Amino acid sequence: MMSEKMPHQPPARKVTASDVAKRAGVSKWTVSRAFTDGASISETAMERVQQAAKDLGYRPNLLARSLSKRSSHLIGVVVDEMLNPNLLTLLDQVTQQLQLRGYMALLINISAQKSEEAVLTLADQLQVDGLLFLGTLLSDELIALARDIHRIPLVQLCRNDDNPYIQIINTDGYQAGYQTADLLHQQGYRRFSYMKGPDTESTQLLRFEGYRDRLVQLGVAEAGITLLKANHYNRASGYNAYHHYLTSTPQQAWAEAMFCENDILAIGVLDALASTAPDHHLGIVGYDNIELAGSSRYQLTTFAQPLSDMLQEAVYRLTAPDSEPRQYQHHDQLQLRRSHLR
Repeated sequence: MMSEKMPHQPPARKVTASDVAKRAGVSKWTVSRAFTDGASISETAMERVQQAAKDLGYRPNLLARSLSKRSSHLIGVVVDEMLNPNLLTLLDQVTQQLQLRGYMALLINISAQKSEEAVLTLADQLQVDGLLFLGTLLSDELIALARDIHRIPLVQLCRNDDNPYIQIINTDGYQAGYQTADLLHQQGYRRFSYMKGPDTESTQLLRFEGYRDRLVQLGVAEAGITLLKANHYNRASGYNAYHHYLTSTPQQAWAEAMFCENDILAIGVLDALASTAPDHHLGIVGYDNIELAGSSRYQLTTFAQPLSDMLQEAVYRLTAPDSEPRQYQHHDQLQLRRSHLR
């Protein structure tokens, strides 16, 4: 009785260029030339190497090759506030943009406190070709660490920054705030509020400044604009900040309208309103146009950013010589729904 043919077993270790060279009967350097664009190699040797590589399941080590050329084709993508749904949209698009250009994303999560030095040191050891900050709150310490990584390009998306070493790709937050003030004031609201997330002195969104300045122009006293602060850009923080405001402020003084720094904070506010003061009407506007904003439950009026264009610009600045202005501003678009109506 003939024995059954055993299925092909994977090798016990990773196949190397030396294994291919031995099977093809050529030198290791011939194998290297076979997988290097433009290298000189005879047609016969190329065929033998390719057949041996196919038989053994060999794949060239692109990382080792790129490091020898002083380019890893890795872009560090630095994130925090992982619970913000808008971040998933950004990550989806930036990874696609990088892959189209032959680059891979190295995700660097600095949500945990005091993690910046350890993770950026790792990025340095992996020799990333650039760092892209996706709306990250940049402390002076973080900027200093990033700047010391071989003087690679540093690009910040969706936030402004005063640091001259960082290129900025953003929308006009000041104008969005200005436009929101007009929109809410035209509805007849007279008591206004704003909810912001965490911030640093050097990374500003400028949405509050535009909102405040326009309301003051319209005759609203600056001292009468209530500023609320959430500890994080997530629904729970928006909920808790607004719940605390409702339970600690006399009802007759409650604001009638609010501009939130992003949509997930606005959704937290609306959830807190529904559970704490369902009879109180609040006109509200968000920012980001996340998928949940358009649901029938929220119908959130908000601003949509041209994320695809912004990320394309950011990736270009990371992968091409720096010959552009330090800051590049795109135009956002107001998405009118029902949440702002009186």
